[in-house]
Amino acid sequence: MYDEILVPTDGSSGMEQVTEQALGIVERSGGRVHSLYVVDERAYMSVPDDARDQVNSALENDGYDATRAVAEQVTEAECEAVQEVRWGDPAVVIITYAMENDIDLIVMGTRGKTGFERYLLGSVAEKVVRLSPIPVLTVHIGDQEALTEEIEELIGLDR
Repeated sequence: MYDEILVPTDGSSGMEQVTEQALGIVERSGGRVHSLYVVDERAYMSVPDDARDQVNSALENDGYDATRAVAEQVTEAECEAVQEVRWGDPAVVIITYAMENDIDLIVMGTRGKTGFERYLLGSVAEKVVRLSPIPVLTVHIGDQEALTEEIEELIGLDR
């Protein structure tokens, strides 16, 4: 059912958790995990012309490092990995890549930002969930224990 799984990565810590979730699914099907890094070119438009090539090269290298980390975890689990680095609006590129490559499931991390912080920074995961015609599994990245305590406090659960 889920033979082709896309794991968009930003190279941050916590991606191991996201990749583990994808592996738990793909190991059953014998499918492939696609690792995608998107350089958000809108964030670098103000880079001076004389530094642009150097910055672009560094950003692409970051992307290759991030996708390699996911691919290494996938191949260690004896599954097939595909790596890709693209430029553009991350949410749009993720969905476009998924459609072009017949992806069955997108598995991506979310930091669970709320309130003003979420609106200020935006959320790639939220945009992908809202716009994708392909199923999306989001995995909370971060301190699970702190998140659980926060939720318990919000709902008034005493342990």
